[in-house]
Amino acid sequence: MFSSSASHGTQTGLDGNRAMSAAAAQAAQMASKPVDISAQPVLTMKNLGEDVPIPSVKSFNPPIRLLCGPGPGNAHPRVYSAMSLPQVGHLDPYFLEMMEDIKSLLRYSFQTNNSFTIPVSGTGSAAMEACVANMIEPGDVFLIGCNGYFGNRLVDMGKRYGAVPVTMERPWGQVFTYEEIKEAVEKHKPKVLALVHAETSTGACQPFDGVGELCRKHGVLLIADCVTSISGVPLYLDKWGIDAAYAGTQKALSCPPGVAPLSFSDRAMDKLMNRKTVVANWYLDMRMIASYIGTNTGGARSYHHTAPISMCYALREALEIVREEGLENRWQKHRDAAEMFWAGLKEMGLEPLVAHEHRLPTLTTIKVPQGIDPKQVTNFILHNYGIEIGNGLGDLAGKVWRVGLMGVNATPLISMTVLSALRNALRQQGYKC
Repeated sequence: MFSSSASHGTQTGLDGNRAMSAAAAQAAQMASKPVDISAQPVLTMKNLGEDVPIPSVKSFNPPIRLLCGPGPGNAHPRVYSAMSLPQVGHLDPYFLEMMEDIKSLLRYSFQTNNSFTIPVSGTGSAAMEACVANMIEPGDVFLIGCNGYFGNRLVDMGKRYGAVPVTMERPWGQVFTYEEIKEAVEKHKPKVLALVHAETSTGACQPFDGVGELCRKHGVLLIADCVTSISGVPLYLDKWGIDAAYAGTQKALSCPPGVAPLSFSDRAMDKLMNRKTVVANWYLDMRMIASYIGTNTGGARSYHHTAPISMCYALREALEIVREEGLENRWQKHRDAAEMFWAGLKEMGLEPLVAHEHRLPTLTTIKVPQGIDPKQVTNFILHNYGIEIGNGLGDLAGKVWRVGLMGVNATPLISMTVLSALRNALRQQGYKC
């Protein structure tokens, strides 16, 4: 029996080997023949089907928030309405005519007669990078005032475009004196100087008195970060001799983020048009943008990119509201709301980070009292009252809160509302106020 089983197993093994040899021979024969493509099934758009299944998502119903952090702030109701208007093409005569209105209204808000004053398609950071990319050439000494988070960002951008960055340093929350700036300019002989007019991370407002004249004397271009100051704080590009300025829409202009004001002086445009190197950023090359929306010469417009139509509608309406109010009235409105807020903080025993003379009306940084968890405070206010205020950023993380009373939110009612919410949140942690 044993012998018979062994014999059967041997036969089975031989049969298996023959089958494998036959399959190998058939595979070799098929491989040697050309593949008849016409015999293969043809995939078309009709029979491709879906490889990725339909996703399951939650219903779209954003909560209502009172946005009183460092930005964005709440948009004006008229701005929301403008965004819902019918779109036209980005080269439509109506759109190009509207763009001229936007440029004119931006000149008013910037207090400048600069011909090249435009909205950049992007947020304030895009306009910031546009300034650096267009004003800096490789090897340029780039002097930057670093007294907060956004000064440091300018350093980073400068390096990426081949600049030789040199920094002036001050503790966060302080500003530079004219004497400090003069000494640095004379020592380092920069091609470009950048200062943050309104430092969003600290709430400090940098004075520009005499700086523009100093820069002209030494052949230096002056860049100003006006993201948190435009229309909320006195700002004079021409009077102060600022050559390149950028701003944001989502702060005191009460417009959603997505476009960003930018203005170049004649000196800045002269440097741009006479660069030895091409601008190292295609999208933000302002020489190319100028031929699309930047000129008023009557020449042919050239396509560069598709402008964000609805966002331009929004900016147009936001700037119209500024024009209707008048800049001086708008500046005073922000000052009044801030002074009321600061008085309320004092009554609660809370201390702003920045000295009164250099404090931004649009944004206040509040020192966190000892023993208080700052994130617990902001979370309490958000979850219980639907109010957003900001925590500290960068070197000030965990040390301050940032409260913005900007644009449509720069009112006595909202100032008192935020104070009340902050008071209740602090009492939850045993703070006596």
